[in-house]
Amino acid sequence: MTSYLSRLSPVPGFPEYTGPHKVGTIDVELPVSELDCPSPSPDESISTVQYRIFYPCQPDAKGKKNVNWLPAPQRGYISAYTKFLGAGSMLADLISYFPNHLSYISIPVRKNAPLLQPDTENKRWPVMIFSHGLGGSRNAYSHLAGSIASHGVIVIAPEHRDGSTPISYIRDVPSNNSITEKSAARKSKRTVNYVRLSHTPSPEVEAGRNAQLKVRLWELGAIHDSILKLDVGEKLENLNTSSTSLYPFKDTMDVHTPGKISFAGHSFGAATVSQFVKSTFYSPHTSEAPSSYEPLFLPSSRSAITSQITPQTPLILLDIWCLPLRAASMRWLWDHPFPCYTPSGPGGSALLAIESQAFYKWSVHLKATKRLLSPNPSTFEYNYSKEDGGKWIEPNFFYANASAHLSQSDFGLLFPWVTKRFLAAEEPERVMRLNVRAILQLLRAQGITVSATSAKDMELTGKKGMETKDDRLILGKKGVRAWNWISTNVEEDCKDAEDEVEDSETTEPGEAVVGNELMKHTDGTSEQLSELVQTPEPAKI
Repeated sequence: MTSYLSRLSPVPGFPEYTGPHKVGTIDVELPVSELDCPSPSPDESISTVQYRIFYPCQPDAKGKKNVNWLPAPQRGYISAYTKFLGAGSMLADLISYFPNHLSYISIPVRKNAPLLQPDTENKRWPVMIFSHGLGGSRNAYSHLAGSIASHGVIVIAPEHRDGSTPISYIRDVPSNNSITEKSAARKSKRTVNYVRLSHTPSPEVEAGRNAQLKVRLWELGAIHDSILKLDVGEKLENLNTSSTSLYPFKDTMDVHTPGKISFAGHSFGAATVSQFVKSTFYSPHTSEAPSSYEPLFLPSSRSAITSQITPQTPLILLDIWCLPLRAASMRWLWDHPFPCYTPSGPGGSALLAIESQAFYKWSVHLKATKRLLSPNPSTFEYNYSKEDGGKWIEPNFFYANASAHLSQSDFGLLFPWVTKRFLAAEEPERVMRLNVRAILQLLRAQGITVSATSAKDMELTGKKGMETKDDRLILGKKGVRAWNWISTNVEEDCKDAEDEVEDSETTEPGEAVVGNELMKHTDGTSEQLSELVQTPEPAKI
């Protein structure tokens, strides 16, 4: 009945998570000065790292359930999103004063709820770090992160301060321990505004994206250090005073065993974790690189992240955007395969890439993605042969029918009428469940313990209570409706595609919506997304 009534509400809402665990959340902002960052900061003005944690919580938790999808200060976020969607500054500021439904959207989690004690064999929850795309934030993938957390995973969702989110706020760090200064510092915030860069390849665009990636990779290194410190019980000062103590995370996260932290991301976020994993893994070999190579992240050999990234590290790439990876200065790293294809690696079984149908139809980009996912990204040749005569396992590579670039984020669930009208996207809840099913099975295949997939998620009608801890069908080549396996053979699906993305005169197609800045009608005409800040239609049952 609650779900039924929520669908009648004019305020957009989320479906309930289908995992067996209730989900808690805590908002975290930590001073960088308390962390041992693996590499020097590329921007000294970024004095904190920020992320939201989604985690399995105690089922009888009485914590406040309503966590606003738009963080405070909401008026600032509404103005920033309106500018992001194309409105001028004066209009955006004016709109932020109007009553709107975005302010009332809540995430179905329990704020600051007590952590559920792990029921895994090693008494630790597995951990995933998820990087957002352009226009995203620490909240913008809440349903995907919460769904995974409901299956027994602690999900860390950073908010990057590289100018890729419409706006981000950095709290001032107090210079001493006085109560007065701490209180003043927490109330004082400065902003990082969106940096608008072209999606057409050029030296200027490459430099701009590299600068953003430097910030993002440094943040991931700092966040990794912070979760190590939380797990061993070090006291870190959370500048977000609305959050509770971080001490309950002590001795509860599987973050010390090499290869057990999984890395995931969407769009630019997928490019970020891709670059982070490869940069870390190949960092001992940078002396072999040509002089043209300019590493964006070079962790100290003493840093714990260098032992965490292994050939077994699970990597989940949702609509990965390859342009930021193809800069001339990064070609050496591009030509190296993912760690899973190196000796002792499991091959493509540690890789999961899910495309929207829009990205699948973008043939030039699909060709680049196939190369990236292959054991030989330096060549177009389809060759999965090992040096010892064996064969590498192909990566898990899929797309869902009638899905758009926004389908893997909260936007696709909250505004289905927009994605259906402009992007011909269908069944947003089902597309999200397919993504979650595939992610959970990828983790299981890599020896990471997660809860069973429910009969509802497997679409087994009339079989309530049935579940599985081995959802093989979702990673099979056929058998799931509107879920399609993709071969990494570049001769399939993209025969007529141009050889090099960098040489293309055409940027991404409108329906792909890289950066989520514009949506376009299926006939190719443009339409601004300012409707998102207007009153939406009620969701249809």
